[in-house]
Amino acid sequence: MAKKEFKSESKRLLDLMINSIYTNKDIFLRELISNASDALDKIYYRSLTDKKVKIDKENLEINISFNKEERTLTISDNGCGMTKEELEANLGTIAKSGSLAFKENMTKEEKTSIIGQFGVGFYSAFMVSDRITVNSLSIDSEDAYCFESEGVDGYTIKKVSKDDVGTEIILNIKEDNEEFSFSKYLDEYEIKSLVKKYSDYISFPIKMECVHHELKDEEKKEYEDIKEIETLNSMIPIWKKNKSDVSDTDYENFYMDKFNDYDKPLKVINSSVEGMCSYKSLMFIPSHAPYDYYTQEYEKGLALYSNGVMIMEKCAELLPDYFSFVKGIVDSEDLSLNISRELLQESSNLKLIAKNIESKIRKELEKMLKDDRESYMSFFKTFGVQLKYGVYNNYGADKDKLKDLVMFYSSKHERLITLAEYVNEMSDQQENIYYASGASIAKINALPQVEQVKDKDYDILYLTDYVDEFCVTAIQEFEGKKFTNVSDGSLDLETEDEKRETEKVNKDNSDLLKAMCEKIGEVKEVRFSKKLKSHPVCLTTKGDVSIEMQKVFDAMPNDMGIKAETILEINEKHPIASKLKDLYKNSREDFDKYTEILYSEARMIAGLPIENPTEISRLICEVISK
Repeated sequence: MAKKEFKSESKRLLDLMINSIYTNKDIFLRELISNASDALDKIYYRSLTDKKVKIDKENLEINISFNKEERTLTISDNGCGMTKEELEANLGTIAKSGSLAFKENMTKEEKTSIIGQFGVGFYSAFMVSDRITVNSLSIDSEDAYCFESEGVDGYTIKKVSKDDVGTEIILNIKEDNEEFSFSKYLDEYEIKSLVKKYSDYISFPIKMECVHHELKDEEKKEYEDIKEIETLNSMIPIWKKNKSDVSDTDYENFYMDKFNDYDKPLKVINSSVEGMCSYKSLMFIPSHAPYDYYTQEYEKGLALYSNGVMIMEKCAELLPDYFSFVKGIVDSEDLSLNISRELLQESSNLKLIAKNIESKIRKELEKMLKDDRESYMSFFKTFGVQLKYGVYNNYGADKDKLKDLVMFYSSKHERLITLAEYVNEMSDQQENIYYASGASIAKINALPQVEQVKDKDYDILYLTDYVDEFCVTAIQEFEGKKFTNVSDGSLDLETEDEKRETEKVNKDNSDLLKAMCEKIGEVKEVRFSKKLKSHPVCLTTKGDVSIEMQKVFDAMPNDMGIKAETILEINEKHPIASKLKDLYKNSREDFDKYTEILYSEARMIAGLPIENPTEISRLICEVISK
């Protein structure tokens, strides 16, 4: 039989599809199963509108079989089949989609979920096979026909014998090479996995003869292979079932199986949206972070389905980074897919879905915070850093969405509280939200700077995560109350009389303080202060960069050269102040030694390294021994 050639543009398109459009060979099976599902949808629709077409919907199915020796994989269905003309039009002309034409001829109310809209999915099979044979008998024809092709060279169509209406596609799987093992598509487990991954929610049963091993002889422990027909797909997605028909256990089992988690989810978020863009979503907040969550290897995203067919395993566009911990699925008929159905074209509907999902997650977290504090505390201890990062990231663009969800440790309550709870308990005299940063609660408690604030009976938020201070800096203020670092040199809690006294002391000792500043060389200023109670010295800062921020920058692989502008503050009421004044008058050499020791002490209290610990140790011993 003479071979027919594809049109020149079809040749180019076929070559492009095989080598460029599809980046994942595995999806060929998804495409062929989707086409089979379309054929079953069509014959079912015909049975509703054409009295001549009589079918039993319960018997509509897709079958898969394979032969390792002959290296063939067969996908068959008992759908509407194709006539000779339809084989010529749909398979002989690439990108000619019978499904799309069928869908366009239906009224809005009649449309079923026809998947194949581009007429190119069939040809994805050439990625894994070197010859494709299609045997088909149409519901509208007495004769069956065979379409056969080895790729761009062309195809043949001939009459064949076929008893039942429907279509059978036989793939001759390619031989393995150094780059790829095509034999995996002749493995029972691999076929099951691909069906489960991409086509689990096709609404018709996908069946295959599977081998099971059963114990034959209990004493000899012999097994025999038992073959039986197995349905590989679930058919009805859990998110399309009535909520009243799905138990909490059903959701939990689905989550643990689908997302390979050994623990139940902390929260289930189920929603169905109808409107300009309709979709269903089923999302889960895990009870613990994945092992790779805070690594570059972690991939965020929700599984994206179109009419039950998985389009993307992880669609990152559906989740903002600060909600990257959420797992789940989104299923919509209203998305613009690209020709290969692997990636999304720029879609306003996708953006709308993402916006709605972000809002839904946020509202559910707010509800959890209000109604189930214990669960929210558990969630926040696991994923709170991600929310704080979301506040700070993107120049604080999302701070208003997240500021009500973040929590910090309260010095008064000795537990995590929200910003709203802090502000609600502020006294009328308190003007600012006070916070202190450090490596741990114990280390912050020991900071000299917290004494004065605690003496005023003000609560202090303890910031122990690396992102905390960046987070509150991005928020700037909450309900009109500004954030103030207790280590900020401009902290003003003194009375007017105390301010005048401090100003006079610093003026009277300006030469001494200048000498200390010059000796240290690394501080912007040295001054006497009344903010310290029992401690002799501390380091405060001026400007936007705090000491804790500097530590974060210093820990980065590339030296950004960002340093805090530090001030050495000396407790004017401490005996060390009198000692310094005496040494400045009578022993400049000892004065310099005390200056170095006090500065090193202040750095240690602040958690900063000392560049010359051996020299400082020597100086301390020398001073003590006198």
